[in-house]
Amino acid sequence: MSSVSQNLKSIKEQLPEYVTLVAVSKTQPNEMIMEAYEEGQRIFGENKVQELVDKQENLPKDIQWHMIGHLQRNKVKYIAPFVALIHGVDSLRLLRAINKEGARNERIIPCLLQMHIASEETKFGLDENELFELLESEEFRSFSNVEIHGLMGMATFTNDEEKVASEFRYLKKTFDLIGEKYFETNSAFSVLSMGMSGDYETAVAEGSNMVRIGSSIFGERNYR
Repeated sequence: MSSVSQNLKSIKEQLPEYVTLVAVSKTQPNEMIMEAYEEGQRIFGENKVQELVDKQENLPKDIQWHMIGHLQRNKVKYIAPFVALIHGVDSLRLLRAINKEGARNERIIPCLLQMHIASEETKFGLDENELFELLESEEFRSFSNVEIHGLMGMATFTNDEEKVASEFRYLKKTFDLIGEKYFETNSAFSVLSMGMSGDYETAVAEGSNMVRIGSSIFGERNYR
C-alpha cells in the first residue's frame, strides 16, 4: 500500500462518519490523485482555476471538484460548468458573478460563504456585519443560480490550540445562528467547512462536518 493510500486510510478511520473529507490536491500530480482515487476518495480540492480545469479534463469524471482557494470574478466562467462546491465566497460581487455563470450554464452552483475568523489580516473572508448585510440584501435574494450550502473559515496559523478552538467555536455559533435565521426551510444549508491538516481534529471537536486535508495525505506540497 502506498503512503498516500495509508495516510488516507488512517485519516478516514479517525474522522467521524458525518465529516466529509476534501483531499486537497493542489500542486499534486495526477498520479498521486489517482492513488487516492483508487482508495475510494472522490472529493478533491484545488485553489488555482487553471490547475483545477486541467485536472478536471484529465481525471475521472466522477470526481467532485471543490474550489477552495480565493476565486477571482473573471475566472468563475472556467469552472462554472462542473465545479461541485465553491468554498471561498467572500463578497456579494463574487456571488453575482457565480450566479451569472450558473445561469449561463443552466445549473445552480453550490457555494459556501467564507468568514474571516483568524487574527491574520492576510486571510480572506466576510466579517459578521458583511455576512448579515449580504444575506439581507435584495440582490442576494434574487439570485436563482447559486445555492448557499454553509460557511467556511480558516483559523489563525498558531500553536495556541485554545485560540484556534475559540475561532472555530465562533464560526460554529455563527453557522447555527444564520441557519436558524435565514435557512430554516433550506436543508441544503448544512455544511460547516473548517479544519485543515494542522487543526482538523480541533475543528471536528468544535462542530466541523467538512475538512480540507492536503499535506497529511499527500505529504508536503511541491510549490511551483
